[in-house]
Amino acid sequence: MTEGVVPGTANELKLGKYVMMDDEPCRVVEMQVSATGKHGAAKMRITGIGIFDGNKHTLLKPGDADVDIPMVERKMAQVVSIDGDMAHLMDPTTYEMYELKIPEALKGQIEAGKEVELFEAIGKRLMQKVK
Repeated sequence: MTEGVVPGTANELKLGKYVMMDDEPCRVVEMQVSATGKHGAAKMRITGIGIFDGNKHTLLKPGDADVDIPMVERKMAQVVSIDGDMAHLMDPTTYEMYELKIPEALKGQIEAGKEVELFEAIGKRLMQKVK
């Protein structure tokens, strides 16, 4: 099991929650459940959008099947400086410094001294928006 992932079952999932699909943490955007069959649990078709890759992923599982649920955290960070398309950030609680690539949607909005909101899961980080 990957670090930052907890076990769960497919029938616990809801729209807007997160699940691991193809080793990528994904937000559930669609769920289809078939009727229970003569020999077991209902089949579930779960569609999600990857947090870090932005791609659509699909998971086909019985309702009682095990799934991995990533621990996704929303965090704030302060922009210390900008170097090309990389931003140097500082966590305001731990004072940890790190670099992240600036997403295309946020280019031009990020400046030194501003705060950004980011997602952190499975050891990866992604800037979401500028505060």
